[in-house]
Amino acid sequence: MSTLLNISDLHVEIGGALVLRGVSLALEPGRVLGLVGESGAGKTMVSRVVLGIQPGNARITSGRVEFDGRDITHLDEHQRRHLLGREIALVPQNPMTALNPVARIEPQMTDVLRLHLGLSRAASRVRALELLAAVHLRDPERVLRQYPHELSGGMRQRILLAAAFACKPRLIIADEPTTALDVTVQRQILRLLKELQQTSGTAVLFITHDLGVVSKICDEVCVIHGGRILEFAPVADLFARPQHPYTQALMAATPRYDRPSDALRPIPEALTAQLLREAAEYDARRVERTGNHLSREGRG
Repeated sequence: MSTLLNISDLHVEIGGALVLRGVSLALEPGRVLGLVGESGAGKTMVSRVVLGIQPGNARITSGRVEFDGRDITHLDEHQRRHLLGREIALVPQNPMTALNPVARIEPQMTDVLRLHLGLSRAASRVRALELLAAVHLRDPERVLRQYPHELSGGMRQRILLAAAFACKPRLIIADEPTTALDVTVQRQILRLLKELQQTSGTAVLFITHDLGVVSKICDEVCVIHGGRILEFAPVADLFARPQHPYTQALMAATPRYDRPSDALRPIPEALTAQLLREAAEYDARRVERTGNHLSREGRG
């Protein structure tokens, strides 16, 4: 099977400091790849580079992002606008702030359909109603007339899911889409996301810090820390035989219903210190290689 999303040796720096260190991963069509790690590991930065919405002070120093064999690392604004929404869509992290608070739901659903699919106002409204019904929202007509503040967090997240799948994109990036929701609603949203993904055949890059979520929804998983991919494996293999000490420590620190709470073990400080040292050594080697390269160019 061909690769849909291929990230190779991606380095990104902010203010001279590396935040992504040689990230490489591949996602096949119709598969769900989990990108898991603690806060600050670099998960969201990976997604932003794919989407082309990284912070203005972030700089890609090397590496490539390819989508369906096409290099999308440095697209211009027009090319990026054509790609986003139509081919690649985002389910953002916080449903409470992702929707425009001063616009009704209808234009927030129909504008993307009119822009990317060329639908008329009437046809886009019909499609929006179908999408809201597909995410199991009762009375879609009423929902279209409402403002975001009139809806619960779970309803807003369902709307964001519907909007992401609206144009039948080939890739959806779900950036911790259940973080701001309570546990019961989280379960409903995850079940709905998986249902939509399987029905549409869309590939999903699922970003999370929750290994429990990974076990339920993902096919493969990448473990990231300090901007480096530490381990990549099919989900079943990762949970049966985690290879990297950090992955093992993450699992030991994850609450489980079949294990007493006093069995939880925090990630050892010695392991964290070792990972920080490895990152610093990686940065130093990269600076040395870059310096040598520039020196050779100067002599030439």
